Amino acid sequence: MKRHGILNSQISKVLADLGHTDTIVIADCGLPIPAGVARIDLALELGTPSFVDVVRIVADDMAVEQVTLATEIKAANPVALEAVMKLDVPQDYVSHEAFKELTKQAKVIIRTGEATPYANVILHAGVIF
Repeated sequence: MKRHGILNSQISKVLADLGHTDTIVIADCGLPIPAGVARIDLALELGTPSFVDVVRIVADDMAVEQVTLATEIKAANPVALEAVMKLDVPQDYVSHEAFKELTKQAKVIIRTGEATPYANVILHAGVIF
């Protein structure tokens, strides 16, 4: 059994397999998941686990080089935006429709129980050296 880091075996495997510039998505419970993109569904009930908690925990175990967010998060969800800003990496903003198109390229979408608008982020893998 692991002593530290993410205990979820699916998430641990995805993070270990990422290459530079690969992407994963952390999503609220309403984001559509494109056909062909792997899903790790953590949602237990509305709000659990939260977007903020999952972003914090995953980013703590991942080399994140950049994030992509929907522009709409700025006005609609300052709490989720603040959680992502704490990662202290460059941010790219696109429309929500463009964001959904970008999710088609993700290695995986991690679905949280979050039920607030635009609580979605694309994490771009960096390197550890």
